[in-house]
Amino acid sequence: MQRTSERSAEPAALTNLPRSSPEAEGISSLRILDFIDALERKKLEAHSFMLVRHGHVVAEAWWTPYAAELPHPLYSFSKSFTSTAAGFAIDEGHFTLDDRVIGFFPEALPGEVSANLAAMKVRHLLSMSSGHTEEPSKASEDWVRAFFEKPVTQEPGTHFLYNSMATYVVSAIIQKTTGQRLTDYLEPRLFQPLGIVKLQSERCPRGIDIGGWGMSARTEDMAKLVQLYLQRGVWNGKRLLSETWVEAATSRQISNGDNAASDWCQGYGFQFWRCRHNCFRGDGAFGQYGVGIPKRDAVVAITSHVGDLQLPLNLIWEHLLPALEPQPLPENPAAQKRLAIRLADLRLPAPQGQPTSELAARVSGVKLEAVRRG
Repeated sequence: MQRTSERSAEPAALTNLPRSSPEAEGISSLRILDFIDALERKKLEAHSFMLVRHGHVVAEAWWTPYAAELPHPLYSFSKSFTSTAAGFAIDEGHFTLDDRVIGFFPEALPGEVSANLAAMKVRHLLSMSSGHTEEPSKASEDWVRAFFEKPVTQEPGTHFLYNSMATYVVSAIIQKTTGQRLTDYLEPRLFQPLGIVKLQSERCPRGIDIGGWGMSARTEDMAKLVQLYLQRGVWNGKRLLSETWVEAATSRQISNGDNAASDWCQGYGFQFWRCRHNCFRGDGAFGQYGVGIPKRDAVVAITSHVGDLQLPLNLIWEHLLPALEPQPLPENPAAQKRLAIRLADLRLPAPQGQPTSELAARVSGVKLEAVRRG
């Protein structure tokens, strides 16, 4: 069966991913409806959802007041953008995976450098195997110095600890070796080619992009990043990122558990999590997901605010993964219309509360004066 003419043609340079119908890309619209129903039945606070198949968006939704054009906090999904910047810098020869971390910051080293700290390499920062058993503090102004001062009690490469400060040090290395903040460095290499609106990013007290958290992006920009990895680093026929980096970043670099039912125990790559079903993902607190499904050539991007982080992934595996058929399906206009209406009418419930309070009655009309101290 040939794909339908409704599938949009791919222009030379994309601002947005092309759109297509679910059936043209081998997915039943009804199965996508089932997924949306399941999210709402479980009372999950979803903010957005995007499903990409064969490089085409086939379903997208934002729960009002969230909207397509609004950047969403990424939390630790930021790490996957930092990983990508590291991949570019390594491809360009600014540093290597096997460079020792202390060599970048001789000015920030403690008086005594332990053998484990001396052995720490860039690859250990990226794979969350720095050798720390506790995450270093960011209480001081000099975060790199604080990172080095935290005892490295395990041999680097042997112990997994999710460590956002290790990602920050990767960002600091990128800035020191390229002369640019991480997001500035990504602008011509990633953001412009993919049509990504430049990410907002928080910085440390010394002006370095934090890297491990603090970025905000649109849902489609999250999907584009994962799509680039699905396409092995190629975009619009041009190689942006080396296939060597893509393979390494999304492969298991270290074990992080043995619970076969958990998507947090399938191994960790270079700032990407491994998932069940031989998938990978960028992942942020409260449920910010960009899931790559290589064998089915699909991406699922979700922003949300959930407590049970495993549950949305379970629903992806239950409802969407088995719906990804190898061939296009017959068009189903009635189901497509139902899906379009449903996706256009999603909204979060308004916060519930009392119209007024006891405190309001007590302070209404009272003149308050500032108290000056010191």
